Amino acid sequence: MADELLVYVGTYTRRGSEGVYVYRLDMGTGALMQVGAGAGVENPSFLAIAPDKKHLYAVGEVGEFNGKESGAVGAFAIDQESGELTFLNQQASEGNGPCHISIDQNGKYALVANYGGGSVSILPIQEDGSLGEASDFVQHEGGSVDEGRQKGPHAHSINVDPTNQFAFAADLGLDQVLCYRIEGGKLPPNEPPFTAVAGGEGPRHFDFHPSGKFAYLITEMGNKVVAFNYDSAKGTLEEIQMISTLPEGWEGTSYCADVHVSPDGRFLYGSNRGHDSIAIYAIDQATGMLSLVDIAPCGGKNPRGFGIDPSGTFLLAGGQDTDNITIFRIDAESGRIEPTGEVSVPMPVCVKMVEL
Repeated sequence: MADELLVYVGTYTRRGSEGVYVYRLDMGTGALMQVGAGAGVENPSFLAIAPDKKHLYAVGEVGEFNGKESGAVGAFAIDQESGELTFLNQQASEGNGPCHISIDQNGKYALVANYGGGSVSILPIQEDGSLGEASDFVQHEGGSVDEGRQKGPHAHSINVDPTNQFAFAADLGLDQVLCYRIEGGKLPPNEPPFTAVAGGEGPRHFDFHPSGKFAYLITEMGNKVVAFNYDSAKGTLEEIQMISTLPEGWEGTSYCADVHVSPDGRFLYGSNRGHDSIAIYAIDQATGMLSLVDIAPCGGKNPRGFGIDPSGTFLLAGGQDTDNITIFRIDAESGRIEPTGEVSVPMPVCVKMVEL
């Protein structure tokens, strides 16, 4: 295990934020030390790091870019010594309010989910790490049962599967996880084109188990985690379980946000905004089913995003409304988390960690 890791924090550029913050994480003590910040993109809320670890990509969560109704996607070079960022360029995401980005495993494409526009797009990555114009754009259509929030589509995330053949877009407005094939910079629909979840759940974020056999969806409106069997040959999901992220009997208002499987595949973590906590589950390695371990305070308000380091030692949770990141040490046996410290950062949204 490395002595230090680099930590990148995406933020909203309000309340004094400078953009993407860069920290070093001491893997012995869990201490975070700021080493820089990357400007150039407005509201770089969600981040993705290229497989070669030389470039970072950020959505610009805005409704207008270069005079048209679109958000932005920005590219940065990562200094291989310091970890600091150099802005390269940005392109239109083709839909407004982009909120999630992922990079394919070959580092050739950036895939973006546009929440406000209810669409997804794919942008080629050039040899120098900069972004080309979108090579494909797909507008989602329809709605679901909640008249207040589901009158139209709201693509909330897009994730590439472990085989690098399929992309899964969780759409809050449709109560669907849509599946696309990744083919030469295009996103043709898979067959079947989507997997439906219960009406009013509001799909948000999505993650795969390291085995490639299971996948997990967190629902913003329903406060649930949905577990699926995954057929990687066909790109299809089969729901096997739905489990609450909130304590039994709790009656307050809360909305789920982020979800991550631990690097060893033994545990799953999901964040609750309102209850302001991290729900922790053990994963049955044979079936993919979840059993609740704990629901622990997240150390701040509105944990929109969190990250787990590649060794599975630390979990870093952002408090968007308290302008802080809380550092937790993960117990390797139980999966439970214990706070070890915190740092101040304006409006943190996304936390990504990398070992150079």
